[in-house]
Amino acid sequence: MKVELGRCLLNEVLKKAGMTTVDLSRKLLYKPERLSDYIDNKRVMPLKVALSIADTTDCRVEELYEIIPVKNHEN
Repeated sequence: MKVELGRCLLNEVLKKAGMTTVDLSRKLLYKPERLSDYIDNKRVMPLKVALSIADTTDCRVEELYEIIPVKNHEN
């Protein structure tokens, strides 16, 4: 199934985990501005970052973004 990424759900994931962007940035040694860029949909997380965030927040990688199925248009 082909998919597109919708909006980033990192802010919701952090709330559920009882963390802030500052908490996460300190644990993973990322700049808080970088995390804010993901939250504001200015940047898309690379897979390596998504895996680290998912592990740290105890969620699945798929929970970090809205997943939008793309229909196949066969001619």
